Amino acid sequence: MTAENATPSQGPGSRADELRAAVRAVESGERSADSFFTRPTPPRAPARPPRAAGPAPDRAAPAAREPVAVPTELPGLLARGGAPEALAPRVAAALGEGAADELLADPWRLLAVAGVLPEQADGFARALLGEECAPGDERRARALVGWLLERAARAGHTAVELPSVAEGLAGHAVPDPEAAVRDAIEAGAALVFREPLDEQAAGGEQDEEPRARVLLGLERHAMAEEDLADGLARLRGTFGALPEAGFPAEGWEAAAARATPSAAELFRAAAGGAVVAHTGGEAARAEPLALVAAARALGLRAYAAAQGPDGRARLAALLPPADAEAAVTLTGLLSEAEGPGRDEEGLLALDLVAVLDAARLGAEDAAALVDALPDGARLVLSGDPALLGAAGPGQVLADVLASGTCPRVTSRTPDPGPIGELVSGVGVGELLQVAAPGHEVVIVPVRDAGEAVHRTVQLVTESVPRAFGQAPRDVRVITPGHGGAAGTRALNAALKERINPGPGRFGGFDPGDLVAHSPAPGHTRLATVADADGEGLWLEGLEGKFRVARELVGETVRHGWAVTAHQAAGGRWPAAVVVLPGDAAAAIDRSWVYTAFGRAERHLSVVQGVGPALARAVAEPPATERTTRLRALLREQAVAGATG
Repeated sequence: MTAENATPSQGPGSRADELRAAVRAVESGERSADSFFTRPTPPRAPARPPRAAGPAPDRAAPAAREPVAVPTELPGLLARGGAPEALAPRVAAALGEGAADELLADPWRLLAVAGVLPEQADGFARALLGEECAPGDERRARALVGWLLERAARAGHTAVELPSVAEGLAGHAVPDPEAAVRDAIEAGAALVFREPLDEQAAGGEQDEEPRARVLLGLERHAMAEEDLADGLARLRGTFGALPEAGFPAEGWEAAAARATPSAAELFRAAAGGAVVAHTGGEAARAEPLALVAAARALGLRAYAAAQGPDGRARLAALLPPADAEAAVTLTGLLSEAEGPGRDEEGLLALDLVAVLDAARLGAEDAAALVDALPDGARLVLSGDPALLGAAGPGQVLADVLASGTCPRVTSRTPDPGPIGELVSGVGVGELLQVAAPGHEVVIVPVRDAGEAVHRTVQLVTESVPRAFGQAPRDVRVITPGHGGAAGTRALNAALKERINPGPGRFGGFDPGDLVAHSPAPGHTRLATVADADGEGLWLEGLEGKFRVARELVGETVRHGWAVTAHQAAGGRWPAAVVVLPGDAAAAIDRSWVYTAFGRAERHLSVVQGVGPALARAVAEPPATERTTRLRALLREQAVAGATG
């Protein structure tokens, strides 16, 4: 499963022919994918040697991002190419100090900037290159391959099947897509992998050639999954080998005897294994937290890691007061801003870590965590597989579960009340009509988007506060997207006008505005505007006040009265209003509905404008799985370990 360099050939025609033949033969099973690569894949060791001293690699997404100095010549170059000068800070952040030189040498490098489309990069290149600009330019093709893979990563994929990439290039008028893919591979713009198909993974007839698929991926995602697989193998291989760690079996059994049945099962699994997967709904969160508290009572250095400050606050509230410090954010743990810090070898000074909301854990963050864990440590991945997945590439919990390479504990603790009953039904594909004598669940039918916005504002500012005593700030509005007549932009404008009207004198914001700050993909935190000065916008959240640099406000801060389900996935609020305008039918599926409905603790209002499409979305299986390599890597390790 290791990246390979494709075999060079004598000319564009022969390269295209060879790649077409490779794809057809590998997909049909006529030939092994190995025959199209220059060297065989080496066998993967089941675990890597003990780590050398030094800090662990930090791949975790940053909690904040400072602006990069803009080269003086960059704005003028952008203007010369017809691009807005205001794009300069983002270009500098993507390409670094040499951004201007890079763009002069290769104008299509503009595609490395988030939000830039191929048509825009083509226009920029035409302005700079003139008649030399051509759709078949190898620089253009390489940039498009990277752009296609980046776009796939934003959708959660760590790799893409090779024919899909070639099809994407053809859609952008690349004359010979197959040859362009091969060139991009040889130039290092992408890595190529071959992977046995699932139905062949367990083996077939002895004389059959195993079928495989060919995947392309970006190096950082490939290395993250490779390192993560190696790191999990290392934890399993070193578990119990360090007597000084002091894991008392009798202590675990005594703790399990005092726990609930589901928690006791988790205790016993963690006592006997280095890596454990734990699944369940909101109520099941108490079980890994009970494990952390029990481990600390046994003298172990145990912590519970959440995805952000809101998640950490929820964990701290569920832990015993004496153990509240054990609740940390994943980013804070890795940066040493929270938790135990690192030992003399640069590894985290802990014995056990339980990652909550692990369904939202991406490959890069997971690799950073596992790289930082010492030999013999325990890792518990706890989450709800029915929720929307990580905002970034990877599906770590789903892949670990599917690989079957570690114990799995499924909680039997149901989510309580009418909301819990409704959400549990959605999880198995049923849209139940639940009894809600206390108006815990209310359905509000609407005819159009305008009525949806009007009724949403009425619910947030009048109905819910009057019935449940909740301030409008404690009611979260969730809708499928940012655009449209009832998307977050329209809803936020209407809600701000009623809840906190003002001129928006600080870049569209006023003190008291609720905002969603997204400093990095998949890392959204809700905060309130406190103030502003010449350097930027001051926000106040659960972690106190923090500043967002002036240059980054427009890019990273939105109003937060209404958010998408992906942005809301890590939090829960006393009340939630889920808005489903008529044009939302194509944007929702079972995972979306399950996630959105589950954000409410005491009250859920559903502004229902999609009619029967809601029941259909719940009944149909969730959207197609992400394309990743971790599952196959873990299975390959398990086979290598069993035969080695």
